[in-house]
Amino acid sequence: MRALLARFPRLLETLPQAPLQLRESPVETWQVGGVTLLIKRDDLDSEHLGGNKARALELLLARAHPAHTLLTVGASGSTHALSVAAHGATLGVRTEVITWPQETHAVATATASRMRELAAVTADRSVLRAYLRAAWRRMTRSVQWIPAGGSVPLGALGHVDAVLELADQLTRAGQPMPDTIVLPLGSGGTTAGLLVGLALVGAPTRVVGVRVVPRIVANRGHVLRLARRTRSLLAGLTGERLPPLDASLLHIEHAAFGGAYGRETDAARRSATLLRRAGGPLLEGTYSAKAFAAALDYARHSPDDRVLFWLTFDGRWLATSTDQTASPPAR
Repeated sequence: MRALLARFPRLLETLPQAPLQLRESPVETWQVGGVTLLIKRDDLDSEHLGGNKARALELLLARAHPAHTLLTVGASGSTHALSVAAHGATLGVRTEVITWPQETHAVATATASRMRELAAVTADRSVLRAYLRAAWRRMTRSVQWIPAGGSVPLGALGHVDAVLELADQLTRAGQPMPDTIVLPLGSGGTTAGLLVGLALVGAPTRVVGVRVVPRIVANRGHVLRLARRTRSLLAGLTGERLPPLDASLLHIEHAAFGGAYGRETDAARRSATLLRRAGGPLLEGTYSAKAFAAALDYARHSPDDRVLFWLTFDGRWLATSTDQTASPPAR
């Protein structure tokens, strides 16, 4: 949260943070599949378990205590739920996760397995039943509720900070902000935070959210409402008048979904393979590979634009001594 605290020093008093030891994630330039892309490596924002969820949890776990139990929900291979369990464990806090089924693949299966090592997992039959069970837990037991995806205004402030961090990094490097940022769109917290951050830095950067969940969850109205609530929260915490949001910057790419949450697509598999061959990190078929395929398309069709892919998935814990050990991507 260094960038946001530097912009608004009052937040030192009004915005408590959990000691997750997050760090600035690097910005790199990749050459993949014949195109050049920038990448924001949020997979490297934590020594423990990186990714976009860590930024939200730095705020959502600020009041977590070993006497508490964290409660969250997600699909059986939810990276959000895994992140809650992993970062909760670093704070000495127990986590309970209520899951629902999803179409699966190797990374989702591995995520579910690791989640069971770190948390008490209850598998339910549907999204509705999982939320009803969670509501009952919240009414009858002392738990700290962490919303699905961490996508509430407080969590989204972590992604506002990420944009200010990006702007500082590019300024230090003497580079302009990208023309387009491409990222996965699930519960919407990261996308909403980026929109607020871009308003703060005054950048006309297009934000392309690549939808990877059903449209009822990921849609333009939901993202903009969350962004406006995040802006209002920040205004209240800082006591300052903030720039308005530019809703025209938000674009949602629907074609990558594949018909079901967690269902891999041919385009996603191809994009992940291209990245591995270029020496880059592991992507997974639920979120990051679909968004990376879209980022490659944007870069191919708009060669004069600076396109940045926001990497939200940390696959380092899946690394083996053979496949996942890679040299840096071509620069």
